[in-house]
Amino acid sequence: MKVVAGTLNAKFIHTNLAIRYLKAYAAPEFEIEIAEYTINDPVFNIASDLFAKKPDVIGFSCYIWNIEETVKVIQILRKILPDAVIILGGPEVSYDVVYWLKRLPEINFIVIGEGEATFKELLERLTGGRATSDVMGIGFMANGKPVINPIRPKIDLRKTPSPFRFPEDKPNLSKRVTYIETSRGCPFSCQFCLSSIEVGVRYFNREKIKEDIRYLMENGAKTIKFVDRTFNISRSYAMEMFQFLINEHVPGTVFQFEITGDIMRPEVIEFLNENAPKGLFRFEIGVQSTNDATNELVKRRQNFEKLTRTVTMVKEGGKIVQHLDLIAGLPEEDYSSFRKTFNDVFALKPEELQLGFLKMLRGTGLRLSAKQFGYTYMDHAPYEILGNHVIDFNDILKIKQVEDVLEKYWNHHRMDNAVEYIVSACFETPFDFFQQFGTYWDEQGWARIGHQLEDLFLRLQQFLREEDVPGRTIAEGLMKYNYLRNIRYKPRKQWWERTLSKEEKSHVYEAVLNDPELAGSTFSKLQLKQRDLYKHTILEPFPFSLRDYIQYGEIVEEHSVALVYFDPANGKSAFFPIEKLPEKTALKGF
Repeated sequence: MKVVAGTLNAKFIHTNLAIRYLKAYAAPEFEIEIAEYTINDPVFNIASDLFAKKPDVIGFSCYIWNIEETVKVIQILRKILPDAVIILGGPEVSYDVVYWLKRLPEINFIVIGEGEATFKELLERLTGGRATSDVMGIGFMANGKPVINPIRPKIDLRKTPSPFRFPEDKPNLSKRVTYIETSRGCPFSCQFCLSSIEVGVRYFNREKIKEDIRYLMENGAKTIKFVDRTFNISRSYAMEMFQFLINEHVPGTVFQFEITGDIMRPEVIEFLNENAPKGLFRFEIGVQSTNDATNELVKRRQNFEKLTRTVTMVKEGGKIVQHLDLIAGLPEEDYSSFRKTFNDVFALKPEELQLGFLKMLRGTGLRLSAKQFGYTYMDHAPYEILGNHVIDFNDILKIKQVEDVLEKYWNHHRMDNAVEYIVSACFETPFDFFQQFGTYWDEQGWARIGHQLEDLFLRLQQFLREEDVPGRTIAEGLMKYNYLRNIRYKPRKQWWERTLSKEEKSHVYEAVLNDPELAGSTFSKLQLKQRDLYKHTILEPFPFSLRDYIQYGEIVEEHSVALVYFDPANGKSAFFPIEKLPEKTALKGF
């Protein structure tokens, strides 16, 4: 019997852990072939590839991001493989089984919840030609009516086989994200999250997990993401794993964790700040809202003061990148309240701030109580909200404008110095900048076109000028500083207006060639010849003292000029403020 376990990932770099668990658990009795695609692959191509495999049984792992495309594939498969047994599993189909059975007459079974043992038993029954109607943990149609069998007891995670030892996965380990779990379940009851449905937390065998991580690193895995819902729920366990990863990591490997910020002890952070190599760990912390009433309504216990302490300590340590999450549209979080939530969290200056929108996931408490809060939402996945009785669709659209520019201008770190100045000196709050710029961006039609790096600088410059934003001159100078600091080679084309004439530049270069100390002792030590000076540097004025800004982080509003050197050996730029020029080379306005 030919068995295929497939899924449609959001991107090629993603991997599906669930189907690998199915494959490992079913062995050695069954040899399951894994088939992964992406939601961007043509449906016909996916169906054609699966048809070529000539499966007797096809299983699909289903989530909100892939269910609608998966449905299209299934509908084709049923027509071209009329005798194949089609089985669905995963969080998207586990919590509204009757709906999916009625909607998809093409499928044979739905595996509900934890699927390893259930899927294997189904295969055993199908192989032996035995009845499947009493298999625990499945749903199916019988005589035109949906049947849901009792849920199967949880498996012993300590005895599960490794899902990482398949030879076919080795070639791609360095190119894709590897997902790993050391526990299942969540101790919290957040009503918007599927993890709240499963009671209790169960752990895998620690030593087996460590062996898996060693294997993954030995075979080239670069990004390993732990999918535990709260990795640090057990302080002793988290400390043990952190110590193991610090001791045995392979340089170049990055580990990412979902952390509950307000329960992390200061001594744990101090340990990481002292011992973790920079860049080894990434923390994803769900804040969602700082509105206490909202958090209480969704049964989310959160101490924002302690969360702030955690994020601040981690940031001050400079070792760990932090990704903080917000959810717009939670109960009683209106536009004004969300503005405050955004500003509260942005003040922590996380490396990444993810602005998401509430999704009414099947099976969650919030979906069941949607009418209480006046929610309207999409009928199909991802079930994103359209509004409720305190936030309407117009407000949702406005916040989406914020999301767009936040991603481009903060999370991608193209111009951090400029944005930090703009949000603190040019607008009342950070949210107001992102909202006004996001609205302007949308009105210009830029959301519908692509952008080169230079375009992003030009678009922000246009906004600052057309909206006559106070402090825009300093902001533009910082944008130029960020641009020159982050590019690797001398730019052939500049997005800003040239402010020095060729004659002025020639005078300055001549002065620097005669006396390199004009650009400082560090520059003088480079001992650049005339050819290299012209080939690898540019001369640029700034509307503030570049020396004070570089040394002290202070904005002193006075004109300055600097040589920017692009080192061809390492692809990095260096700024050399020119302290004083001979009188004959004085520049206009300087």
